[in-house]
Amino acid sequence: MHSQNAKLKSVEELLLIRKSLKNKGKTMVMTNGCFDILHGGHIHLFKQAKKKGDVLVVALNDDSSIKKIKGPHRPVFKLAERIEILAAVEFIDYLVSFQEETPEKLISLILPHVLVKGGDWTKDQIVGRKEVESAGGQVVSIPYLPGSSSTEVIERILRIKT
Repeated sequence: MHSQNAKLKSVEELLLIRKSLKNKGKTMVMTNGCFDILHGGHIHLFKQAKKKGDVLVVALNDDSSIKKIKGPHRPVFKLAERIEILAAVEFIDYLVSFQEETPEKLISLILPHVLVKGGDWTKDQIVGRKEVESAGGQVVSIPYLPGSSSTEVIERILRIKT
């Protein structure tokens, strides 16, 4: 695995991409998360998010922020591997990582035209909502697929007896 991936972008690169898209009348959609075990719920989210605009950016928590949020045994896959896996998902155009526990700073810098989260988050809980809406953007909640959280997948695996 190599750490250089064409889909991985810096904040500065994403700002230029956003400006270019806006000039062409196109929209940038963004979602975020840990995505430390890719499953069907994530694919559903990416597929539905991509339908909300022209370019989909997925922001990933880095390893240290996942440890703070999920505990010492997470992430299951390190950032470089998660980037490689997510880069293979056809619905995702660009990836960016962040070290804070929430993507609020990143979202307020990039200000995507559409911010998307899974339906397990209410609109009031969506980090970056105020910033995106204040800039004239839209916040969308995609219906959650029951049983599709990484935590639930890990718990199912741990219950399997060999």
